Amino acid sequence: MSAPVLDITAENITQTLQKALAPIRLEVIDESYQHAGHVGANDSGVGTHFRVRITSPFFTDITRVKQHRLVYDALRPYIDQGLHALAIETNF
Repeated sequence: MSAPVLDITAENITQTLQKALAPIRLEVIDESYQHAGHVGANDSGVGTHFRVRITSPFFTDITRVKQHRLVYDALRPYIDQGLHALAIETNF
């Protein structure tokens, strides 16, 4: 049985991160349009390149690498289905 196809949007990514990491601050920005014609981009200009700015209580007393890993782990289903690039800014 295959996983359901996800709609890779800033709104869906926001909802996923809210559920997984209970952020105090969160911004998810679709930057896909800036990468048109690049490897990993699609013809629609959406859904492939995102910037996540996040502050979460889960990040307390852990390294930046571990903070990023928590974000990547939460977004793994999107990555597996085509999210190509993810810029992460923690504790902004």
